[in-house]
Amino acid sequence: MARIGLVLGRFHRTEAEDMQREAQATATRLGLDIVATTWVPGSMEAPLATRRLLLRDDIDAVAVLGIIEAGETGHGLVMGQAVIKSLIELQLDFMKPVGVGILGPQIQPSQIPSRVRPFARAAVEAIEAMLGDGTKPITA
Repeated sequence: MARIGLVLGRFHRTEAEDMQREAQATATRLGLDIVATTWVPGSMEAPLATRRLLLRDDIDAVAVLGIIEAGETGHGLVMGQAVIKSLIELQLDFMKPVGVGILGPQIQPSQIPSRVRPFARAAVEAIEAMLGDGTKPITA
């Protein structure tokens, strides 16, 4: 059984807890074991927490879940691009899957509720698809 870690942003705690529950249900359905959960202040801290988990021998993959809401400036867009780029680089450096379930950047508050569970589910499903040699077909 593959062992995964979760990184969750606590800035949107209620939604992140929903994402955590969905990630757990999806992991159970797919035969994955969540062995570590790390809460971070927000998405900017996710790459470091992800790296720390990927360094562990008992972690095969990490799902990163959170929200980068639209703001009055372009800060969220720049932050989102930096975070996603960093997570992709970690995935390639460690050759371990990183499933990204971060809503946004630039997501509006009204768009969040309907996306919380699907994004969490998709992040864990991406991990499952990429474990091993990464050639497992993805099914809908």
